[in-house]
Amino acid sequence: MNPLIVWYDGACPLCRREIALMRRLDRRGAIRFIDVAVGAEAACPLDRETLLARFHASENGRILSGAAAFAAMWRAIPLLRLFGLAARAPVVLAALEAAYRVFLKVRPRLQALARKAG
Repeated sequence: MNPLIVWYDGACPLCRREIALMRRLDRRGAIRFIDVAVGAEAACPLDRETLLARFHASENGRILSGAAAFAAMWRAIPLLRLFGLAARAPVVLAALEAAYRVFLKVRPRLQALARKAG
């Protein structure tokens, strides 16, 4: 089975914290994390701007974005697998995507607060 590939913004304090947690939970090494902020976007068929705008993952060769990418990451981690499986239900994924879109709107303010606290 191919590892899940996750692209993240290593310059974002929120993203770094989230990925640090996911790395600790990924005890099987099922996820390959790629920091787009350091120029690793060559490993992805999407451009850097697109990768930085939303969370992306590749599951079995299929590029996922937003809540679907988070759900794929959760499925790869045994402790979170049930959440990832629940997100396969269209209504659950739609609700998660709506919440993710709200988060994207407040993300810049949260990043600023995290930078001050960090």
